[in-house]
Amino acid sequence: MGADVEGALERVNVPSYVIDRHGIIRWVNPCGRRLVGDVRGKQFTSVVSAEETRRAKQAFAQKMAGLERETDQEVVLVGADGNRVSVEISSVALYDGHRVVGVFGQVVDISEDEPPIAHPHLTPRQTEVLRLLERGHSTEQIARELHLSTETVRNHVRHLLRALGVHSRLEAVAVGRRTHLIEA
Repeated sequence: MGADVEGALERVNVPSYVIDRHGIIRWVNPCGRRLVGDVRGKQFTSVVSAEETRRAKQAFAQKMAGLERETDQEVVLVGADGNRVSVEISSVALYDGHRVVGVFGQVVDISEDEPPIAHPHLTPRQTEVLRLLERGHSTEQIARELHLSTETVRNHVRHLLRALGVHSRLEAVAVGRRTHLIEA
């Protein structure tokens, strides 16, 4: 085509980034820098919230191993101002011939809502499971979203029910929402 794709990506009003095969952020367009700051040269996990780090590393490793070509995930990032920002990221593996050399991604949806406040008796992972239960996700959907086995998700649900002192997922969602409203 002879088109200036890199120049166009610099000007597009969608946060975009490139991560090399070592997990270092090599390029972020101006829109992305407004979202997370100038993070070029830093590990990609530096912009991911603590509870999301493990899942982000797993998704990255799957791309680097050639097991996943593309993913769409909800992730909580740490914004340029230090606040948590809930986003949906669409990313693809970058190839040089048959070899994966990095990841290109774009933030396709930014939620202005504050992420749920963690219940004082829940772990970050249990809080994440509760958030997905609030959205009506099944055990299988949560397992896929968090890259966990269904049995691990069932264990998280059992533990969060016990921690909240409730007997059903519906009760857990109600307590979680009530806690969020009280603390907000």
